[in-house]
Amino acid sequence: MFRRAASSGTSTPSRRWRAPATLSAAVVVVALSAYTGAVAPERTGAREPTEIAAAGDPTVSSRPTPTPATARLSDPGGLGTPPGGPQPTRTSDPRGGGAETPSGAVTAAPVDGVTGEDDPAASPDPSSALTSTDEQTLRRYATDSWRSMTAMVDEQTGLVTDHIGMALDDPSTYTSPTNIAGYLWSTVVVRDLGILSSEESHERLAAALDAVARLERHAPSGMFYNWYSPQTGAKLTAWPDGKANGVEPIEPFLSTVDNGWLAAALRIVASADPALAAEVERISAPMDFAWFHDPTAADGAGLSRVGFWPDRPSDDCSEPADGSGAAVGVFVSCASYGTTVSEARIATYIGIANGQIPSSTYFATSRTGAASGSDAGWMRAPHGERRHYDGVPVLESTYAYDGMRIVPSWGGSMFEALMPDLLVPEAEWGPRSWAVNHRATVAAQKSRGFVDGGDGLWGFSPAADPSGGYGLYGVTGLSIGAVSHGPATASAQVDADGGGSATGVELLPPSLTHSPTPAGGPPGDEVVTPHASFLALPYDPRAALDNLARLESEPGMYGAGGFADAIDVESGRVASTHLSLDQSMVLAAIGNAVNDDALKGYLVGGEFEERVRPLVALQIFGSVID
Repeated sequence: MFRRAASSGTSTPSRRWRAPATLSAAVVVVALSAYTGAVAPERTGAREPTEIAAAGDPTVSSRPTPTPATARLSDPGGLGTPPGGPQPTRTSDPRGGGAETPSGAVTAAPVDGVTGEDDPAASPDPSSALTSTDEQTLRRYATDSWRSMTAMVDEQTGLVTDHIGMALDDPSTYTSPTNIAGYLWSTVVVRDLGILSSEESHERLAAALDAVARLERHAPSGMFYNWYSPQTGAKLTAWPDGKANGVEPIEPFLSTVDNGWLAAALRIVASADPALAAEVERISAPMDFAWFHDPTAADGAGLSRVGFWPDRPSDDCSEPADGSGAAVGVFVSCASYGTTVSEARIATYIGIANGQIPSSTYFATSRTGAASGSDAGWMRAPHGERRHYDGVPVLESTYAYDGMRIVPSWGGSMFEALMPDLLVPEAEWGPRSWAVNHRATVAAQKSRGFVDGGDGLWGFSPAADPSGGYGLYGVTGLSIGAVSHGPATASAQVDADGGGSATGVELLPPSLTHSPTPAGGPPGDEVVTPHASFLALPYDPRAALDNLARLESEPGMYGAGGFADAIDVESGRVASTHLSLDQSMVLAAIGNAVNDDALKGYLVGGEFEERVRPLVALQIFGSVID
């Protein structure tokens, strides 16, 4: 069984990381992004960086913990702009150079090797297109993965559980909004692949929506809590399996990113099955992402908090909502999502598309972490060209990795970088930003597979720990957190301005190390998860499929329900479980690869594209890939 580590019931790590024997995927998956503004667990003894604000003039708060949230402003700035969107400007930077341009002018000049929408780095090599054999393989993977997904669905409620063993007979007794979201879009995917009939797809979706409509939620915000029983639909206030000395309580929490994924999945269902659109509207209409928004953060540009609690939590850093935003009568998280490459951007997309948060929130995050963090000695100093998007200053800093320049994430993981891209066409809309950065991220992950004598297997992302529990895995050279918490070694330090080497020892920070392991000892540094290869399909399909074929051939890595969740490639130890979240990423990626990004098309029609695409198109990252 996997269970979250903290006693708060949130999807974020507790400040007092108590090292349980088991840990839920849905919790820790969010932890990497949450740590953008979070502190290191007390048990590590590491310095505790707290809130990280946005680029421009970020600060490190004296407040010590993490949480999520989003917000609404009555007039989301920039949403009524013409097709070109708000205009970027750039100014000279002492390190980065760059000519100053008049405010309001679009700068299409080359930036760090990125030349604009026709840049070849923005498009995959046509020679890497899928063959008919590749498509057959992906369809087989989808059929098997769907088998494990359906085994996780409770027949009475229609709700999916968090995980199940590879024997497909021991589903977990808790679920989350993200798990439910993944099941919803997976049902659409397998219908479109012909694995499931339209009739059964409709029945499954209708049953799940009926269950979701009955779930208890926070009435003023319309948001869903983090943990429910899939068997009864009840909000969980204690972990079903308790603990050795009695009941382990859950302090109900409302998470920005979890509600973001659920809201996105509901949009997909309404578009994919119009007969259910009215029911989706009844569920979605009350969801107000303004409750998660901190309009005072990032010098007024605003950031999404990690979330909020109806009642003050005992272990996590919180503060009463101060009335500056929509949230009232609750305790908001001290931390916000402050880095650009984070899965939490799905909630930002949804909030902006709904007209509930301002467009400036999209630009307010930092590329490589707050400057104040480096001043304090726990983060690399950011350098690069400074630009202004819709009046928001952004330092276009990157990390260097094997000749590339990449905008990193907090944990250096594949899901942080690429999970939102499953639903939003980021590469298509952002040819000068996400298109290049996503390809570079995949290339860096592949490169990491050969480090320290590795045999080339790759795919580092949060997953089930082969020794038990759940682990947060990533590439150190692409991890803001690895340097902020880990010891400064020559191999781990990668100069943000282009120097250094990223081919050293994998050093996850103490706050992101593997969850506690049983008597067999900890796994090696080479824990690989298949879902990471599926996320890479749009950017290097040949390499992704080859990597998956090798993983499938590993003993114990494939069964009736598809891939096991992870393997330690040094020891051969396998995490013999299926996580509904990871299986939903697998299915989404296959659906997009085989059906020409149909899943994205379901989400981003109408006002979504009208409001979000111009913002994504505007950005010019400093990313470079050879």
